[in-house]
Amino acid sequence: MNLYSSKLAIIVLSAALFASCTKQDKSSGPYPKSDVHPAIPVTVQNAADYRPDPTVTTPIGTGVIQIVLSIPPGSGRTIREITKIVGSTSYALLQSSTSANYIAAPIAGSGTTVTFNTSVTEYFAKYPMNATTNPPAKANTELTNRYYFLITLDDGTTIIPEPVRILVL
Repeated sequence: MNLYSSKLAIIVLSAALFASCTKQDKSSGPYPKSDVHPAIPVTVQNAADYRPDPTVTTPIGTGVIQIVLSIPPGSGRTIREITKIVGSTSYALLQSSTSANYIAAPIAGSGTTVTFNTSVTEYFAKYPMNATTNPPAKANTELTNRYYFLITLDDGTTIIPEPVRILVL
């Protein structure tokens, strides 16, 4: 009788476990409902990798950095400008009205794309080298700060896409 009770208890517990499971709502897409994504996605066209953020590479010799941002042509919107750029390890400076803007003036968009050009030299002029918090560029190492963008669309709405990492080769 003891063996019968054990089997019955396992069956009852299994049934309770399966009954307590719920089907996940996939109507919001592949992301959990807590993730907030812009209505219009922004892509880094020249991303060489995702580490997990889009990563653009630059050769250590020239140090030229180019980031090409785009929105889908079918979105019905165009990019007016990159309004603000900050180099940081978090979004906080982008959202601050008192933080320094990496660019002196907005960068105009062209249809559904906009290109940001800079260099490793300019990066270190704006964010001075520090052995512990912002070490010098070296091959196969990312720059400490990521680039955070505030993009303004033709209708005045703004988008903050994923930060972009810079990998020095």
